[in-house]
Amino acid sequence: MIRSLIATTALIAVAAPALAQELNLYSSRHYDTDERLYSDFEEATGITINRIDGNADELIERMSAEGENSPADVLLTVDASRVQRAEDAGILQTIESDVLNEAIPANLRDDQGMWYGFSQRARMVFYAEDRVENPPATYADLADPAYEGMICIRSSTNTYNQTLLASIIENEGEEAARAWAEGVVANMARDPQGGDTDQLRGLVSGECDIAVSNSYYFARALRQDVDGLSGDVDSIAWVFPNQETTGTHVNISAGGVAAHAPNRENAIAFLEYLASESAQEYFANGNDEFPVVESVETGEYAASMGEFTADDVDLAAVALNIPLAQQIFNEVGWE
Repeated sequence: MIRSLIATTALIAVAAPALAQELNLYSSRHYDTDERLYSDFEEATGITINRIDGNADELIERMSAEGENSPADVLLTVDASRVQRAEDAGILQTIESDVLNEAIPANLRDDQGMWYGFSQRARMVFYAEDRVENPPATYADLADPAYEGMICIRSSTNTYNQTLLASIIENEGEEAARAWAEGVVANMARDPQGGDTDQLRGLVSGECDIAVSNSYYFARALRQDVDGLSGDVDSIAWVFPNQETTGTHVNISAGGVAAHAPNRENAIAFLEYLASESAQEYFANGNDEFPVVESVETGEYAASMGEFTADDVDLAAVALNIPLAQQIFNEVGWE
């Protein structure tokens, strides 16, 4: 059913001469592999993508300032927290799409049709195999005093950490989330710095013994040369946390149609294209992300890390906890 709906939509997009043949995309995705994703859409539809890349917060501010005169048709972000911020800012609109609702699981999209997740990344625990005999099995374990001085993790302003803490709030409550954040701060090997790849490099350099990172950063180091990491991947092991309880937290790359989109039908067609099997395969094989469409297989390198049970918490509900998550981070001294 999903495949036939997507195929039908693609034919409509190609055959509809009344559509303005352009799409203005505001994107915080910064992956070279996305170029093929966009060019395939252009070739299939004749719609030219005009892209503005930038930090999600900056793009949201820009769209807000542009107001009704904004040329934006679609906003793409790399985490549910930012697309929820866009919804809260009133710069997205509700759409109706049977294609998207059929293809994308309910917990990975907004129930009002404001935004949809198109790829997933697992928030994982990595560790130096020769230095850690009993690695953390859960996120809660990261706060155990047994791991004092061992953990590398990004700053509290990082969207992935914000959404992780927001999911803990949703699953376990504010008190448990605060205790967790306090415990992780106490166990940090160094002040938060750099991106997820830098946390993994900390395992190689010996600055830390345990690191928290999204899955696709490590999978990328398996697929291609990543300076300071790929040569030592054999020394690193990993855990998909919370396999006996809630499941491993996943965050998403997500998108929505801009509130004042001048090319609304093209925008919807583009989002539906992102849920197609061909586009999902780009997310999976080109960028080592997990597809959201069940019929699409995980890419080779992400799949080599093993199967896991993902937390199926509603990410729209999680995103609403982001302000409280940031407040907790600030209060416990997570820089």
